[in-house]
Amino acid sequence: MQAIRFHQYGEPEQLVLDEVATPGIRADEVLVRIHAASVNPADFKFRAGWFKGFVDLALPFIPGADFSGTVEKVGSRVDSFKPGDEVFGMRDVQVGGSYAQYIAVSTGAIALKPKNLSHVEAAAVPLAALTAWSALFDHAQLEQGQRILIHAASGGVGTFAVQLAKLSGAEVIATTSTPNLDLVRSLGADQVIDYRLVDFASAVRDVDVVLDSLGGEGQAKSMSTLRRNGLIVTLQPPGVDAILAQRMQVRTALVAVSANGTRTAELAALLDKGALKTVIDRQFPLADAAEAHVRSESGRTRGKIVLTIS
Repeated sequence: MQAIRFHQYGEPEQLVLDEVATPGIRADEVLVRIHAASVNPADFKFRAGWFKGFVDLALPFIPGADFSGTVEKVGSRVDSFKPGDEVFGMRDVQVGGSYAQYIAVSTGAIALKPKNLSHVEAAAVPLAALTAWSALFDHAQLEQGQRILIHAASGGVGTFAVQLAKLSGAEVIATTSTPNLDLVRSLGADQVIDYRLVDFASAVRDVDVVLDSLGGEGQAKSMSTLRRNGLIVTLQPPGVDAILAQRMQVRTALVAVSANGTRTAELAALLDKGALKTVIDRQFPLADAAEAHVRSESGRTRGKIVLTIS
């Protein structure tokens, strides 16, 4: 099969299209013929070597977590899926493997693809939507009537976070740039702040939760928008400055998401009935994965970048 791999850490041109063996499957796994795989910021960070001091990747490495495709073969102990089923899901980002024509995956990591979504749309969902869900409900336990500030609301996680927060009955305040104001409003945000024109820290007060994808100075400023004992949930390792948080009298959490087929199926139900929608930034053929990484690293994506795989 064809797969994109990097043989050493470095720039996007380290991504090369290789011919590799199709993976075998264990008794509790299925082999999926991938039709689309999404690109996440973690992919380029692993490729560039940001995490090489913490995660020991076996090089050459096939990146990619999210995928959507068709079941080709099932293991001897699998009875929940059959060949021909259209499925979507993810593997953990440090395991990778979705920038390829086939992937072997546990049945606990996948769900039936929403019927009203294309493979491109479905591939854009798992990691971003599961991250948003975990941040809002596992960590923040967001409830009706609470107020949440969501940064980078036009990005992959942000677009799902805005929608899921509104479904919970929360008041949603979102930050984005000028070209994306209408998009974020269309997703249900009650108030949208153009961070290029307005200092959000001056415009927002007494929120219950902040979803932080900024880190750095933006993270510190976000704490000032929280009520006492409010919660800042960050997507940025190593987390939030604990000393500053204590001084500001706010709580902190760091999101780490893993594959979860049961929750992916719950997301599929929301997508099937139109309660959630996907936002696709751009599509690239698998061979152009390096170009897709350049786009991802620009930080200007609206929703998700997706690789199409034939």
